[in-house]
Amino acid sequence: MVLSLKVTRRAVSVSAAALALGLVACGPSPTPPAATDGASPAATTGGGTVSLSGAGATFPAPLYQRWFAEYNQQNPNVQISYQSVGSGAGVKQFLAKTVDFGATDAPLTDEEIKKYPAELGQPLQIPMTGGAVVFAYNLEGVDNLRLSRESFCGIVTGEIKTWNDPQLVKDNPGVNLPGSPITFVHRSDGSGTTFIFTNHISAACPNWKAGAGKAVEWPTGTGGKGNEGVTAAVQQTAGSIGYTEFSYAKENNLKMATIQNKAGEFIEPSPESAAKAIEGVTVPADFALIVPNPEGKDAYPIVGLTWLLVYGKYDDSAKADALKSVIRWAYSDGAKFATELGYLPIPNDVSSKALAKLDTIQVATK
Repeated sequence: MVLSLKVTRRAVSVSAAALALGLVACGPSPTPPAATDGASPAATTGGGTVSLSGAGATFPAPLYQRWFAEYNQQNPNVQISYQSVGSGAGVKQFLAKTVDFGATDAPLTDEEIKKYPAELGQPLQIPMTGGAVVFAYNLEGVDNLRLSRESFCGIVTGEIKTWNDPQLVKDNPGVNLPGSPITFVHRSDGSGTTFIFTNHISAACPNWKAGAGKAVEWPTGTGGKGNEGVTAAVQQTAGSIGYTEFSYAKENNLKMATIQNKAGEFIEPSPESAAKAIEGVTVPADFALIVPNPEGKDAYPIVGLTWLLVYGKYDDSAKADALKSVIRWAYSDGAKFATELGYLPIPNDVSSKALAKLDTIQVATK
């Protein structure tokens, strides 16, 4: 399976409401209690209405909130709540059966799969969209910051401590960089965005010792919860720089650094350059695609997919059918919203295979 993504340039417009934590397509709804052993999570509400609850990644949260609101307008009998709590927490809730679906920017690990409730069939990870992780920064008077690999590696390891470091000056000729300290902002929670970011840092930075994962021991910096928290911290802290998903930085008018890729080119973050990072890449059968260090000359180098986690068996046929319908709609009618918000639509060859996986979902007999 080869992934080829094409997008067109557009203005990105994410509503402020879409960025809020735990928004619900049709009003707030609490997370349902954990199901008893042998039962699938949650149940259909009365009056013919189907309620779906999910939790997880903040990376795609603006898009998911938009999707679920738009779908609900077209299908008022289906109400979908989504808690933007981070990939780590989303996986935990999925494994604990307290949601109908999870969401993560990092594929399930072997250890997590071992914890999956066997009575619910095989877990499915359905790719929904992709996007860029950017270096957003707050530095007055510097509008077009360039970061070589030596520079951004030095920032995240703590070896580069001030904005007028000789390496940064070399990257930015003619730019008046201040001598003020650099504040690096990273995630404080278990995060798929961190997974994407640290996979690239591990591949690009020889001096990086903390490894790659949803949570790492950071050698420097200060933490923020969620993409929302990192974005806010950068916005509020002069001299700061941190990693966040493209649409969060774009919506909040944060400056984004142009960074050097594997081919040595300096690439501005955009949906177009992000798409080039995964063009022609073979997608594995379980859709767990990771591209830590893209080869393409014009590719933005920090890019990842994000997945919905779906149970292989549900007790409630209405829930199973509604979830399948939402995902089908997201791939078709919902693709325009991915493009509008600066995410990457999943191409047809991949989505068709993912939909075939969805058709394997079973409904438990009672």
